[in-house]
Amino acid sequence: MSLAGKTFFISGASRGIGLAIALRAARDGANVAVVAKTVEPHPKLPGTIFSAAEDIEKAGGRALPLVCDIRFEDQVFDAVEKTVAAFGGIDVCVNNASAISLTPTLKTDMKRYDLMNGINGRGTFLCSKATIPHLKRSSNPHILTLSPPLDIDAKWFAPHVAYTIAKYTMSLCTLGMAEEFRQDGIAVNSLWPLTTIDTAAVRNLLGGETVARVSRKPEIIADAAYVILNRPSRDCTGNFFIDEEVLRSEGVEDFSIYAHDPDAVLAPDFFIPDESFARTPTKLLSGRAGSHH
Repeated sequence: MSLAGKTFFISGASRGIGLAIALRAARDGANVAVVAKTVEPHPKLPGTIFSAAEDIEKAGGRALPLVCDIRFEDQVFDAVEKTVAAFGGIDVCVNNASAISLTPTLKTDMKRYDLMNGINGRGTFLCSKATIPHLKRSSNPHILTLSPPLDIDAKWFAPHVAYTIAKYTMSLCTLGMAEEFRQDGIAVNSLWPLTTIDTAAVRNLLGGETVARVSRKPEIIADAAYVILNRPSRDCTGNFFIDEEVLRSEGVEDFSIYAHDPDAVLAPDFFIPDESFARTPTKLLSGRAGSHH
């Protein structure tokens, strides 16, 4: 497996899961367009598009830092054009950028609702749409979206309707576009973690160090993405992958390298269907993600 010479367009690549996927591809010598908003360091969030680009080049890849708010059509198309001008095409679009607010209906202000739906749903649709004409020219084109399986169960909606709608819109893009572009040979898949992942969002919004300790590192998502993006695009589309299941299918059995604390019982993520829990030998805290704190 190798992603050498492949060009990635990754939204939200300045930190967390987006950066981890970029670094894994960079180790093979991939080209990465770092598509994100962070130009100046943020007091609570690590990384900028420039620090991410530096890390990608140190890892062995080529990087193009691009300031872009994916809610805006002109900015996205401009970023795509710059990526193609720099690297000659696009092979992979990773829809990673996402906004979160785990608030119930009466506590969700419309500005936050619009932000989540603008970045998550509209942004995923827009980045996919803008890259597809270039993906059609790739030898193994993939769209990979960081969004959950479509488990339409009221328990996932009731606590935070607005956030769930925004995340499921991303997954609906996968469902529809996989079929729409099947004849073009473009793989369109979603990837979601079995457990919570230690990112800035988890530390800032979901309970800080306590939850980070029962979470896995972003590298598990990066390694699962690496497996998916190396698969032949015509044979691998329309899937809602779970990170651990992808890696187990490749023979991985030891997941302790991804844990902050190998002895901790891990927290399950939101939106994981019961059958996925039933299939995993990994011991998880009971109840849905976040219910333990």
